[in-house]
Amino acid sequence: MKLSIVIVNYNVCSFLEQCLRSVQRSQGVDYRRDMEVWVVDNASVDESVAMVKSRFPWVRCIENRENVGFAKANNQAIAQSTGDYVLLLNPDTVLEENTLAVCLAFMDAHPEAGGLGVRMLDGNGRFLPESKRGLPTPETAFYKMTGLARLFPHSKRFARYYMGHLSEFKTWEVDVLSGAFMLMPKRVLDEVGYLDETFFMYGEDIDLSYRITQGGYKNYYLADTRIIHYKGESTKKGSLNYVRVFYKAMEIFVAKHFKGTLGGAYAFLLKGAIWLRASMAVGRRLLRRAFLPLWDLLWFYALLVGLSYGWGRLAFGDWHYYGPVYRHLLWVYAAILVAGGLLVGAYRNPIRFRRTMAGYGLGLALLFGFFSLAGPQWQFSRFVLVAGSAACALTAWGWRYVWQWCLPDWWMLGNGRRRKYLLAGRPEETEPARRWLAEKGVSERQIGRMVWPMSERQLCDRIRIDRVSEVVFCSQDVPFSDMVRWMEACRSAGAEYSSFSETGGKVAGQKI
Repeated sequence: MKLSIVIVNYNVCSFLEQCLRSVQRSQGVDYRRDMEVWVVDNASVDESVAMVKSRFPWVRCIENRENVGFAKANNQAIAQSTGDYVLLLNPDTVLEENTLAVCLAFMDAHPEAGGLGVRMLDGNGRFLPESKRGLPTPETAFYKMTGLARLFPHSKRFARYYMGHLSEFKTWEVDVLSGAFMLMPKRVLDEVGYLDETFFMYGEDIDLSYRITQGGYKNYYLADTRIIHYKGESTKKGSLNYVRVFYKAMEIFVAKHFKGTLGGAYAFLLKGAIWLRASMAVGRRLLRRAFLPLWDLLWFYALLVGLSYGWGRLAFGDWHYYGPVYRHLLWVYAAILVAGGLLVGAYRNPIRFRRTMAGYGLGLALLFGFFSLAGPQWQFSRFVLVAGSAACALTAWGWRYVWQWCLPDWWMLGNGRRRKYLLAGRPEETEPARRWLAEKGVSERQIGRMVWPMSERQLCDRIRIDRVSEVVFCSQDVPFSDMVRWMEACRSAGAEYSSFSETGGKVAGQKI
């Protein structure tokens, strides 16, 4: 047996199906004769195992009753594998048709190679810098944690974590490979050891890469082929959980490979980084939730103050008819309007027009309730309150469009069902996708179709003419090169990209 592929799955049925189809389409390496594929399922609650058994009966399954982690799950299959080479492959990847053949030919020609990684692209066709990495020494980690690596992305010294000084289009010897695609001779694994099961998630690929080089072998980054890695679907990098798990893994790595004063300094640096990243994650979450209410508070106050000046001039001939005491009172009125929005979920994502207007309506009711019950010293002009509330409601929605344009990743405006979808594929392939969207409440008027063959220019024109929000590719047999071109076309035309699987719906992109 030439090759053993090991895929660890956890609740990503649709990604797994797409990954296995790309393996099945591999050219130069027959999936029935030249390789064995292992899927180790870590107690998924979706239909992953059933899907594999029904659609890919040639795949060998290991069904764990609990989530034993990435390292242990891989080791379960590696121990039973019979191939000359072992490929660790993430389920959220798609291989180019020639990837396996090119990689195996390279390894056969380089007996000193202990590990091989390839050029990885994300779901939008952009290069993933973790395709090639340097060893995270204290100096390298310091440059990354302090942001110097980002400021000098091509510096040999400051950007060594991602080896930014090395071209992504050339093959290089590197220190660390990504566990998303890591090809190794089985004899090397038997010699240096399998994945360290002390790592539950993250860090095990760094540890294994380091042990390969310590064993006298070389790790290579191969630019002659590429894969798609839908990175970040299961774990968001901005989350507290990611910060905790990732830096815990780095602490294990430091304790294992760096001793003495150097190890102590590195551990101290890591702990500082954990607190810094955790604080940033909390701060970003709080800012995201508090930004719009705080902006509304400031904007409502400014509008009410402006109206008080204008109404004082029109009604009483005095710009300053309402003195400083009343202007301070307007803070309370603006806060009551915002409180009405908070009570009905007007600031909950996605931000919907009806919910926002209902919030202002409740705020106005609370405002007049406060106005009628409060003493004279708390009362203000009824005209300013009514006109100000209406102006706040009308202009606030406009501001939401402005902030969505400035901060597109923070929230979504309007009803998600109003998105326009373009289903790309043959009629028999787009029909299941149409039914799936209809079950989610999407009307026929929001769904368009485009039949193969098509060029990038045709796709971009259709996106712009129909104002398509998301292109859903429905064919399971799309050539890799076409997939990358279409992803780039969607991005350039301003549309999102996803693919469809009958097993689990949309695979990537904005969920409904």
